[in-house]
Amino acid sequence: MIKTANRVLLGLLGLGLFALGGGVLLGGLDLQRRWGFDVPGWWRFRGPADVVLGSEGRLRWRAGGWWWPTVITVLAALLVLLLWWLWTLLRKDRLHQVLVDSQDGTAARLDGHALEDVIEEDAQALDGVARARVRLRGRRTAPVARMRLWLEPHAEPERILDRLDRDTLARARDSLGLDRLPAEVSLREVRHRAHRVD
Repeated sequence: MIKTANRVLLGLLGLGLFALGGGVLLGGLDLQRRWGFDVPGWWRFRGPADVVLGSEGRLRWRAGGWWWPTVITVLAALLVLLLWWLWTLLRKDRLHQVLVDSQDGTAARLDGHALEDVIEEDAQALDGVARARVRLRGRRTAPVARMRLWLEPHAEPERILDRLDRDTLARARDSLGLDRLPAEVSLREVRHRAHRVD
């Protein structure tokens, strides 16, 4: 929900800036006169002679040496903030690599998707689990497993969670050399079609 709201706000901000820039460009290139259309009366930029900041606005703070450095600093900070916001929205949450301590002072890199597949296969081998899906998130040195398990009708959820922690996740922790591997597990039931008995 938050990601959707962020993307909508970012899209609206982009559209607003695009409309503002396009309107200034229309006036700067005198396109309304060339193409024979008119702009609303409240729009300030009607032709090439109009400017974004008039001479009165430019000269108003000219005596203070702080004005232009402040404007440039604020705009640069705003640009950096917006680029950071865009990067956080577009980056993927999944881990592509996990760093494994190889005990020789260097870290080996393990493919995150391969580790997800191994944990999925291990979880699906548990009695009562019909299907499993695993996604690794977090940092490369401290991954977090997000698991979704689809259970058969005869499955015992408490027993499955216990074996998942003691067997599946323990093997993953040991192979990665981690003290802990937090996991968020979501359980769902498999829906079977009713069989007709004649």
